Amino acid sequence: MRILLAEDDVALRERVAAALTDAGFAVDGAGDGREAEFLGQTEDFDAAVLDLGLPTLDGLSVLQRWRDAGRGFPVLVLTARGRWHDKLAGFNAGADDYLTK
Repeated sequence: MRILLAEDDVALRERVAAALTDAGFAVDGAGDGREAEFLGQTEDFDAAVLDLGLPTLDGLSVLQRWRDAGRGFPVLVLTARGRWHDKLAGFNAGADDYLTK
């Protein structure tokens, strides 16, 4: 199973990628929103873990663009934004699940 991990915090991205790799997943990382959008549009992923606070293009915009383009892989939002309206925005943009850091 191939997962796209979009997280701008390098240390956190490395820790999450290591845990996913140890669990048997292949992980591709993206450090900003433009890179995440591009990879999600051009590569075949089985799932994505997406931070909302990405530089260059925020995670909600990335997710909306993926969904608008018909990209249907499951997306877990993993973010520091824990208010209910942030969660609602994530689900409305097409997130399959939402987890606060």
